[in-house]
Amino acid sequence: MHNKISALLESMAFIALLTITSSAGATAQLPTLTFGIVPQQSASKLAEKWAPLLSEIGRRAGVRLVFRTAPSIPVFEERLAKGEYDLAYMNPYHYVVFHKGNGFTAFAREKDRRIKGIIVVRKDSSIHQLADLKGMEVAFPAPAAFAASILPQAEFGRQHIPVEAKFVASHDSVYRAVASGLQPAGGGIQRTFEATPPEVRNHLRVLIETPSYTPHAFAAHPRVDTALIQKIVAAMQSMSDDATGINLLSPLAFKGFSTAEDKDWNDIRALDIRLLERYSNPETE
Repeated sequence: MHNKISALLESMAFIALLTITSSAGATAQLPTLTFGIVPQQSASKLAEKWAPLLSEIGRRAGVRLVFRTAPSIPVFEERLAKGEYDLAYMNPYHYVVFHKGNGFTAFAREKDRRIKGIIVVRKDSSIHQLADLKGMEVAFPAPAAFAASILPQAEFGRQHIPVEAKFVASHDSVYRAVASGLQPAGGGIQRTFEATPPEVRNHLRVLIETPSYTPHAFAAHPRVDTALIQKIVAAMQSMSDDATGINLLSPLAFKGFSTAEDKDWNDIRALDIRLLERYSNPETE
């Protein structure tokens, strides 16, 4: 009897080992793609919100998606220019630039969202209209942050209100600087404002909103296989169909994803912004 039990246990262990080995082998054989996320927030906060979502999208698509970001938006721009990401989530102006510069092509965008810039001030601030900021320093994430920097600055320009731009690296940095009183006002977007921790957001109010545009693009480098992209798109669209997906979308304040094509960003092209023209025409470097 003892010998039979030992043989049975050995057989069970061997089967378990085969299962583990087979599973590990299957994981190792999955296509692996790096997914760059524009650093609107700190790397640790982005990883906390995006890594579980990308992992689930990858699981559903049969692809391993590896979260990547950058320490700042300008560094992110440099990495896009070098093609360091297979896939990337980038602002609308970045998309126009890097589609032209090195062929990134949009395949998805956030569902039911138009992007607009906002200017925030402290709730107890005496500033109640844009003109009250005349001659003051205003915080922005980065020069080429489309909705959080470019659009609000364009609104100051349209109203002939001179301000001094102070770039502070991320949306979170803007909100913290204004909430703490270090800056009288700052630029951001509604989505990152909604996702800001209550202990910061509760000290702020939105002073103005800009006109709205096509939101951030999910885009693929030309080297990525089209069949893989189609699987990823299908997986992304499925995220709003069940509780698991909805729970992973919630920290990003996303309703879901919709398909996209290059012409969706023609409204951005019509603005004729030239801040990053060197990346659109790399041969002139």
